[in-house]
Amino acid sequence: MPNDPVLVDTSAWLFALRKDFMPEIKDRLAVLLRENLVLTTGIIRLELLGGTRNEAEYDRLKKRLSGLVSIETDDSLWDMACEIGFKLRRKGVTVPYTDILISACALSQGCMVLHADHHFDLMAKHIRLNCESFVEAVRKR
Repeated sequence: MPNDPVLVDTSAWLFALRKDFMPEIKDRLAVLLRENLVLTTGIIRLELLGGTRNEAEYDRLKKRLSGLVSIETDDSLWDMACEIGFKLRRKGVTVPYTDILISACALSQGCMVLHADHHFDLMAKHIRLNCESFVEAVRKR
């Protein structure tokens, strides 16, 4: 839905924030930010802030992220992530646990994940994960 919140994965943020950014991702993110529809969560903030190059970049990005609504990872969300991980493994699907946690966050909020990481597309084949994928756009680049 056009006015539904979107959980923006680290992979999409990185392609939007780089100096040689991807216009498709940057433009999509700009619209979502302007409409105040971007969600985040602790693991995404950790991935983004942990990868900054210096204190100024860290402070600037931390300030930008602090204005976003954050999905809190309580015990019930961790339980959901554990169950998703278990079910995916039983189906022979192996993906990073961070991506499973991010998927659980999106599922808990009934929102879409905007990403450029093939793991989310893979999970979406096995769980009811709603994705907006930029994987093909990145591959064509």
